[in-house]
Amino acid sequence: MATIRLGKSDLHINPIGLGANAVGGHNLYPNLNEETGRDVVRTALDLGVNFLDTAFIYGPGRSEELIGEVLKEKGRAKAVLATKGAHKFVDGKVVMDNSPAFLQQSVEDSLRRLQTDYIDLFYIHFPDEQTPKAEAVGALQRLKEQGKIRAIGVSNFSIDQLKEANVNGYVDVLQSEYNLFARDAEKELLPYCEANGISFVPYFPLASGLLGGKYTKDTTFRDLRANNPRFQGEAFARNLDKVDRLRPIASQKNVEVAHVVLAWYLKQPAIDALIPGAKKPEQVKENLKTLDVQLTDAEVEEISSIFK
Repeated sequence: MATIRLGKSDLHINPIGLGANAVGGHNLYPNLNEETGRDVVRTALDLGVNFLDTAFIYGPGRSEELIGEVLKEKGRAKAVLATKGAHKFVDGKVVMDNSPAFLQQSVEDSLRRLQTDYIDLFYIHFPDEQTPKAEAVGALQRLKEQGKIRAIGVSNFSIDQLKEANVNGYVDVLQSEYNLFARDAEKELLPYCEANGISFVPYFPLASGLLGGKYTKDTTFRDLRANNPRFQGEAFARNLDKVDRLRPIASQKNVEVAHVVLAWYLKQPAIDALIPGAKKPEQVKENLKTLDVQLTDAEVEEISSIFK
């Protein structure tokens, strides 16, 4: 399976990774089965999906622990492991901390939970309001020089925060929201990443399932989507009409709408990798069908124009 280089780093990954927030993310998804989560990670590794994306806040901590158990069993060298830190609990509330001392402790804690002596890619998960971004990234650079991490990422940073964080050229990866319904990153973030050798990894690539092609106008929601304007009334109907316009392309290529959408992202400048999630092992196999989709330039432009 062909691999790509992540940013300016020496990490080489399968462009279809695994977003592991449903592996042990009990605070995000109710009634998760941990052995199923382990099987999701095992299946990913067996199929050559080597880019695993997790975070402290998934669990909290439990996702890292489960992945660490599987890597102990399968072999650490099989994975390019990404995790994130910034969240901490103060008097029962979650706050963000990007201070060098906290980031260093976060890396040490993640190493312990993951049962490894190095993390391939460590992200600052969210910016805080007080720490200078170059100072925070500088702390990660020192950890990189010590061999505890191999590459540096930031997540949910604005363009100004990203520029400040990357003042010394240390940032390898930016993770941020981006999908066909949420394209603000095209204005400044994606061009900056392309110009500075930073890989952009989008999250919510299927817009909470809206771009998966599985919903109809009669679908109702009882979770956070119920309060999202994108999933309500006439806006929901219009959005589904846009998704329906992708079905001929998917049918012609004998894949699902979701595969066409994911393949479109990989055609965008600076987007080198995707991290679709999976709650079941068979979903990992489904995600990999994206690599079989070859979009023409005309199809890329057609999809872009549908969602302008």
